[in-house]
Amino acid sequence: MDDRALLERVRRGDEHAFSRLYARYQSTIYRYAMHMCGAAAADDVVQDTFVALLRQPAKYDASRGPLVSYLFGIARHYVLKRLAIELPLDPLDDADGEAVALRAAEIATPLDVASRAELVAQVRDAIQTLPPAYREAVVLCELQDMDYAAAAAIMQCPIGTVRSRLHRAKAMLTTKLATLQSPSLATRQAP
Repeated sequence: MDDRALLERVRRGDEHAFSRLYARYQSTIYRYAMHMCGAAAADDVVQDTFVALLRQPAKYDASRGPLVSYLFGIARHYVLKRLAIELPLDPLDDADGEAVALRAAEIATPLDVASRAELVAQVRDAIQTLPPAYREAVVLCELQDMDYAAAAAIMQCPIGTVRSRLHRAKAMLTTKLATLQSPSLATRQAP
């Protein structure tokens, strides 16, 4: 059953239809919220997003885009509220990253696994230090694999702005990661 049909059933009070929509999009919204404001706040953002949908399902206008974009818009509102009050950020614990690491561990040496885990942690930490506008571009386009148009709709800005923020964010990440690698290279080269 498509999103429109499920949402129409939600409007009529069908709890099963709401559960299906929740199951369909909960993990996507959670990953976005987790990358933007930390794992502890992500559960709250997901809950607030779906409660908002449940309270006012008629606010969704299918002519403006798919339901997932609407849900991202709601989630973004709650994420920005969280960032505005500057809650402490939690480290990321992406289950997908763990699965990739486990597959890599099957063919990699223990040193390879440790080095990869360290690099992944450094990248995640570096992403968390980006200003929210740049972090959001990275999360949506790189981690959520959205195209620029979808990200622009969620971020409520032109596509060019998304591209420039993503470009700037990548430059900032490159600089941050290079400074992290420089001290470790110096200690390895010391006799």
